[in-house]
Amino acid sequence: MDQVRNPYTPGAGVRPFELAGRVSEVRDMDVALQRMLTGRTAKSQLVTGLRGVGKTVLLHEFGRVAMKRGFVHEHIEVHDGEQLPLQLAVALRKALLKLGGKKKTKGVNRRALGVLRAFTLAYPVAATLHSEAEVVRGVADSGDLGHDLADLFEELGGAAHAHEAGIFLTIDEMHHLASTGLDALLRGLHRANGAGLPFAVAGAGLPSLAAVSEEARTHAEQMFRFHPIGALAPEECSTAVVAPAAEEGVSWKGAAVARLFEVTQGYPYFIQEFARQAWDLAEAGSEVIRLGDVERSIPLAIAELDQGFFQFRAVRTTDPERHYLRAMAELGPGIVRSADVATLLHKKTTQVAPVRDALMKKAICFSPRFNELAFTFPMFDEFMKRWMPQFS
Repeated sequence: MDQVRNPYTPGAGVRPFELAGRVSEVRDMDVALQRMLTGRTAKSQLVTGLRGVGKTVLLHEFGRVAMKRGFVHEHIEVHDGEQLPLQLAVALRKALLKLGGKKKTKGVNRRALGVLRAFTLAYPVAATLHSEAEVVRGVADSGDLGHDLADLFEELGGAAHAHEAGIFLTIDEMHHLASTGLDALLRGLHRANGAGLPFAVAGAGLPSLAAVSEEARTHAEQMFRFHPIGALAPEECSTAVVAPAAEEGVSWKGAAVARLFEVTQGYPYFIQEFARQAWDLAEAGSEVIRLGDVERSIPLAIAELDQGFFQFRAVRTTDPERHYLRAMAELGPGIVRSADVATLLHKKTTQVAPVRDALMKKAICFSPRFNELAFTFPMFDEFMKRWMPQFS
């Protein structure tokens, strides 16, 4: 078929034509944002799940909804928790500038920028941020990150309220935040929320995020709804592939959709990749995607995923880490016991603990419970067996 018309969009953070299976999350976020604009309390969302389930896409969708409701939106992706003060300062400065300034609110804006400037000076990592604003001393500059974020969020929430608008931050890869950083963020949000100000944050991260935030559970449960998201159900997968094709006058045979769901296990990123390949392989001039098209797409889609989705992280591992991952794969998909991995490697659990911890820091694995481990990528066990066919 015509590749120019191909409606499928595999890619990290790329919104598919049809955002199937995420209606309730978007609806809940929309309701929460509308309540915040009216001064009512509402819970935002922390979205958790494996890689490839659409967490980043969902955050961007939240941002689009927020802008339609009158919020200014900024997005942060955490790579290093130590950089959080700088990332927040950069995003919030941009948000304040987007609010603009009518004559009656210019003073509010100047003060908010001055408080933000004081905040940056209190944290060396953020002190390099350029700002011509006059520093407002004694607010958001104590050096206690939780207290200072509370001051800062309250100040900016008040500025947004003066503009009859709101500020909405989305924070991706939140599992990279240390417990202290996450706790400080939650303390800051708690102040703004308690004051009924239109300042909101939605976040996303790997399943380990729920465990990291356990230490801040009281504030977290007051501020957020936890939304674990995963693979799509068969009918949702069907919608994800059939609806975009229908817009181009193309249909899918039922057997083709069923086979695509089987090989992708319903994971959104994989659905888009396999559907893209099946479209391109379908006979020119045909307006139907058949089972044979999906079958022919399988080796091409797997090769594309291996090179662009799995290997991106795997090649950054050391030899001991790769052997550990291969041992996990040998035990099969899903959750495995750390002790069983060590046994396969003919080691004691304590001997391989540093390797396990390194893989968790690299966000290739996470620990659902004590002495348990799982891949952060769906179907990663199958990839490891292709990548390292021999296990020894």
